[in-house]
Amino acid sequence: MRCIIAGYPFDLTASEVEQAMTSVKPEPITGESVVIGRRSYPVKQVGAVVTRQDRRDFTAAEVTRAMKRLGFTCRSGG
Repeated sequence: MRCIIAGYPFDLTASEVEQAMTSVKPEPITGESVVIGRRSYPVKQVGAVVTRQDRRDFTAAEVTRAMKRLGFTCRSGG
């Protein structure tokens, strides 16, 4: 699936996202999160790993929208 994050197009699949996050330890969740496998990750952490971009370059909403389109469960912060 093609999605735009930080103004750049990315072709992502759910399995690619799962594979990229398998060896990544989840950071503490303080805002929006996404469930990948049996773990919950902050959406900004997932975005940084998947896109290899600085977290300041994209919004949590962009990553959340992409993760929802891929079929992942996303939770709002707070």
